[in-house]
Amino acid sequence: MKSMASISRRNCLNLIAGAGAAGAVAAASSGRERRPIRAVAFDAFPILDPRPIFALAEDLFPGHGRALGDAWKTRQFEYQWLRALAGRYADFRQATEDALIYAAASLKLDMTAEKRERLMAAYLELRAWPDAPPTLARLKEAGIRLAFLSNATPAILEAGIANSGLAGVFEHVLSTDRIRTYKPDPRAYRMATDAFGLRTEEVAFAAFAGWDAAGAAWFGFPTYWANRLGAPVEELGVRPHAEGRDLSGLAEFVLGRG
Repeated sequence: MKSMASISRRNCLNLIAGAGAAGAVAAASSGRERRPIRAVAFDAFPILDPRPIFALAEDLFPGHGRALGDAWKTRQFEYQWLRALAGRYADFRQATEDALIYAAASLKLDMTAEKRERLMAAYLELRAWPDAPPTLARLKEAGIRLAFLSNATPAILEAGIANSGLAGVFEHVLSTDRIRTYKPDPRAYRMATDAFGLRTEEVAFAAFAGWDAAGAAWFGFPTYWANRLGAPVEELGVRPHAEGRDLSGLAEFVLGRG
């Protein structure tokens, strides 16, 4: 029997999505009339640029920053999904810190308490990507309602809003911490439809990660993937409805369905 540590990202996604994913795909592909998009829910990182966190990792561990960052990100998501599967919830900050400790140990790096705290504090210092504010402004001017829908804690999201001068832009700031689970659990995506009081097909989702784009499309959201890392599409049997290297194509995707 495979150990929990051996569960792959793909298996985690399929286990979490389960029957809810199949139902969402069926709904999205049905012949019902396409409704205009009235709102957009954003993952944190199409808006907030995480690169300074990993630049700091290189500053603190010269020559090892990239390896540390890669190991850290992988374990971060694995810990979130494993905890969701096991019903052993810990919030984004705790799962991320635990993943950092493990990643450093796996690379035999001396992760002192001071270095660990500096890396974790960097999540509260994030600012928007340059293309994000004009995209948000265009959508708001067109009457599109906006929200964050992220696994990140409320503190991280609110700090990013303040750091980026985006106060008042988002109607809702939704953290899955409220329901003690993580995307791609369908309950996480449902937070957006409940908050807006709209149908699934009236709420677009802007994803940063390929797995999140898959989860949103499974749920039935019209999904735009801001594929800033140039990653391949995840092989999960579903594709985002539109894709770009940043948010510059999002407004056309959203407003073109009006």
